Amino acid sequence: MAFLRLQNIVKRYGDLPVLRDVSLEAEKGEFVVFVGPSGCGKSTLLRIIAGLEETTDGQVFIDGADVTDVEPARREVSMVFQSYALFPHMSVRNNIAFGLKMSGMPKPQIEEAVAEAARILQIEPLLDRKPRQLSGGQRQRVAIGRAIVRQPKLFLFDEPLSNLDAELRAQMRIEIARLHRSLGVTMIFVTHDQVEAMTLADRIVVLRAGRIEQVGTPSELYARPANMFVAGFIGSPRMNFLDVEVVGSSQGAVTLVHPAFPDGPVSFPISRPAPMAGERVSLGLRPEQLNLEGRGRASLAATFDIAENLGGTSHVYAQIAGGETINIAIPGQPRATPGERLLASFDPQDAYLFDRDAQAL
Repeated sequence: MAFLRLQNIVKRYGDLPVLRDVSLEAEKGEFVVFVGPSGCGKSTLLRIIAGLEETTDGQVFIDGADVTDVEPARREVSMVFQSYALFPHMSVRNNIAFGLKMSGMPKPQIEEAVAEAARILQIEPLLDRKPRQLSGGQRQRVAIGRAIVRQPKLFLFDEPLSNLDAELRAQMRIEIARLHRSLGVTMIFVTHDQVEAMTLADRIVVLRAGRIEQVGTPSELYARPANMFVAGFIGSPRMNFLDVEVVGSSQGAVTLVHPAFPDGPVSFPISRPAPMAGERVSLGLRPEQLNLEGRGRASLAATFDIAENLGGTSHVYAQIAGGETINIAIPGQPRATPGERLLASFDPQDAYLFDRDAQAL
């Protein structure tokens, strides 16, 4: 039996639907990340699991028990919010211990629990400081420590890294991954940042407009996206999409044409029944699967526009026939100048195809 089970969750505010028949299961010890654009319902779903929001319909099960109508304090769940929500007048020690004191835990046990949480999070030297004396990363560790001492069955994180700068975000991702490994507790993590999702998750849940678009491991979602939304959301930099026309098909292959194909129609492998000749489909090409060295059995004729120099790699933006812009991820720096003609090569077996309804072919 799944440790966490969401069954047909519906949430509406008046006539406004926020979650639409969401069902999901998570195993004990699993790290699951909810990802999606702002307003997709991921934080609302997390708050429903915590008991901070009531469902309009559906049920929530934790460790085999129906907790749909159970108050938050009795769900054995700890939640870490986007804002640190620390008491400014209390020391780090007292901030971490506050919930345990309110529950009436004996002082020796509180001290032991605080010391263990501080050891795990490496904040022992900070215990007597006030929150104003801490950096953003240190404050987030204190907020996590306050959750750890409750020894919950389930950890919930609501975009906990969004207030940190890029360097601290990367550092805290590592810390949270280590924390999950050491505690072995089920964790649900909400973010709009697909890099966080890809680096932290055992499984990713991609949401859009209150519905689950796809659930899978990071590798599954990257390699086999179910539709154009998932394909465009998972992967950095974003996948290139081209509007192409079907000119022929055979068993396991479809032939496409685009003004930027310099050598005429190109054949692509396909696993689903091919669309009819004359139909329009979308061709997806990841920037890292394009190259400027001629490696590949197909190519796109393009005109160099601009490049983002990232040091060891660059993102080259180029215009192709039809006015579309493609992104090519290359090692090092490009030698091209604006207006120069390029050939972006690729292997058709690495491409992605989507039908008129944006579903993967």
